[in-house]
Amino acid sequence: MTAALAPLATPDRPVNGVALAIVIILFVLVAVLGFFAARWRRHETTGLHSLDEWGLGGRGFGTWVTWFLLGGDLYTAYTFVAVPAAMWATGAVSGFFAVPYTIVLYPIVFLLMSRLWSVSHRHGFVTPADFIGGRYGSRALTVAVAVTGIVATMPYIALQLVGIKAVLTVLGLGSAENVLLTDLPLIIAFVVLAAYTYTSGLRAPALIAVVKDLLIYLAVIVAVIYLPIKFGGWGPIFDSAQAKLGTVSPATGKPAGTFIPGASSYSAYWTLALGSALALFMYPHSITGVLATKSRNTIRRNAAVLPLYSLMLGFLALLGYAAIYAGTKPIDLNGAVNPQLVVPQLFLDQFPAWFAGIALAAIAIGALVPAAIMSIAAANLFTRNIYRDLIRPDATPRQEANVSKIASLVVKFGALIFVIAMDQSAAINMQLLGGIWILQTFPAIVAGLYTRWFHRWALFIGWAAGIAYGTIAAYNVVNPATKAHFGGSIAAIPGTDVQVYIAVVAFAINLIVSAGLSAVFRAMKVPDGKDITRTSDYGADENDPKVAQLQREHPLVEPGGPTY
Repeated sequence: MTAALAPLATPDRPVNGVALAIVIILFVLVAVLGFFAARWRRHETTGLHSLDEWGLGGRGFGTWVTWFLLGGDLYTAYTFVAVPAAMWATGAVSGFFAVPYTIVLYPIVFLLMSRLWSVSHRHGFVTPADFIGGRYGSRALTVAVAVTGIVATMPYIALQLVGIKAVLTVLGLGSAENVLLTDLPLIIAFVVLAAYTYTSGLRAPALIAVVKDLLIYLAVIVAVIYLPIKFGGWGPIFDSAQAKLGTVSPATGKPAGTFIPGASSYSAYWTLALGSALALFMYPHSITGVLATKSRNTIRRNAAVLPLYSLMLGFLALLGYAAIYAGTKPIDLNGAVNPQLVVPQLFLDQFPAWFAGIALAAIAIGALVPAAIMSIAAANLFTRNIYRDLIRPDATPRQEANVSKIASLVVKFGALIFVIAMDQSAAINMQLLGGIWILQTFPAIVAGLYTRWFHRWALFIGWAAGIAYGTIAAYNVVNPATKAHFGGSIAAIPGTDVQVYIAVVAFAINLIVSAGLSAVFRAMKVPDGKDITRTSDYGADENDPKVAQLQREHPLVEPGGPTY
């Protein structure tokens, strides 16, 4: 490490001047790019005064922009901080499962998301709840999906702040005794983020994602080549990780972690991977990225090339083991061990300050991109499915855009207050719950893409059952070290000792209830809601003659008007 060190912030963690300067320069460049994005591909006559333009970037992103947008959307700063942190702290079950889950994910995207794009393109749907409203004609189910999406997304945004905070902490910007010093840089960063998101909409994160991903790829590739050479190869790294994770913890009386999952961990490992894969594209920000593309084939091409990110994620996860060998000490401002600091501290300890600055800037910028997309997606849900559907059905496109811009500000600053006012573990616990909750929208959305057999009220009751079970089961998981509730996302299947991801059991309950009650309601002839979609909608493409014919014969639902 060749950093120029100056004791400007705290006596025990001096500011790394060179690394901090690199981070500030790159952050300013990215902020300029974010404001410039307001003019990029903007419709000269309508500007950004509709959700199609502000919230979906004009629905015209091609393969490469979408690749960076979805990559920036799905592989967040928290991913780059949390995955190696989990490997460092507890090993492969809670850390490396992220790699197979992102591999399982893309066939799902290939099959499902192109159909959602087609029907949304045909009917002008902006959110997944728009589709639910059009497909089932159920206001209760529409609101349930919208509220679930908003609530599940909020802690996800907060976790992006945790990623930025980790970077600022290791750079020396913080003090355990001065709240202003600790949070002021974070507040400034988010004010800038809020400003260019308000101005440019989805175009801003789409442009910034290109810079962010190039920096991330550079940092990870250099790290996985340089560190093993410096440490004498991967053998010593794996040996040290195995020794640490096999050490018995005095707090629990069990090994500290799992180096390679054994037979007793198989069910937890594969259900974590499968459940996470099913849940990820139910998040509204993922669907926002999908609906912003210009054609259904753009989505399919991306499903084929996005696994390159999974390769990078595998390398990134191994940095947690590299940190074990390096003896990295992730000490937070309060003197406690904080695994979230492992990767930023590893870069700062093992690389020249200028390169550490690039890597830390990549993590910080990596928080801004998904935070922007998530806040836009949550704002679109509020605007279309609560404000327009429940409060002002006659809202014009311009009014919708204005409400969504304000809602995105509220969402971002709500997340900021959440992180500043509450312990980081609260944000992590809420994100665990968010994953459980968002998977409960899967039956309604995915089943609706293929069949109308499920009854709207059965899906609503199934959703409620899954949410209730998942919340209670997660509350009953107690951290063995801290004795706190919401201590993890793994629990035994009721009546057994088989440990699985809670979201998967909740999903199974949801599905069983939905199917069983659908059969009952069909037998009782309980009325369905109005379905405004048709079979041909689900295969429509940008230049499909059927779309042009349908457009002439049955114009799209007027923007601003109800979808059911």
